[in-house]
Amino acid sequence: MDLLDRLLGHDDLTTQQVLGCCRSLPCELLLQPLALGHATIAGTVRHMLQNVQIWTDLMAERPQQMMVAWSNTDVECWCTAWQQTYMGFAVFALQVADADRWDDSYLDILDDPPKRKTFGGTIAHVITHNMHHRGELIRALKHIGVADVPEGDVLSWETRHGEE
Repeated sequence: MDLLDRLLGHDDLTTQQVLGCCRSLPCELLLQPLALGHATIAGTVRHMLQNVQIWTDLMAERPQQMMVAWSNTDVECWCTAWQQTYMGFAVFALQVADADRWDDSYLDILDDPPKRKTFGGTIAHVITHNMHHRGELIRALKHIGVADVPEGDVLSWETRHGEE
């Protein structure tokens, strides 16, 4: 398994675990203001979903997709959206790796004025951005007393992944 496989696998499955921890939470807790960059668990999850989708769309040079379903507090909807959205990102990242296009660029049309960005830099940004917000979610979930919240580190993921 190479480094990209590890990073993508850890990012995807650990986020799925964290989302799974939200399943037992009532809507009030998902919307409760906490010390998070996006104020609430729901806001942080929606931000993560939107971030993965928007960057994937930008790199693929396609129109940004609508994200209406992500505005609710249905954790099952989030889990499904994460799997679909992340699969698209991971497939794109693996295609970049296979073609050794890390330093190739695309035009980020959302910048004003639009700027060229590399695939490698953007893929790294998405993965590290997810880790930042996943860390916030892990801390918030532990703070409100959710049991069995994963530690979230790559070595724990690798140990568990190796056993499956």
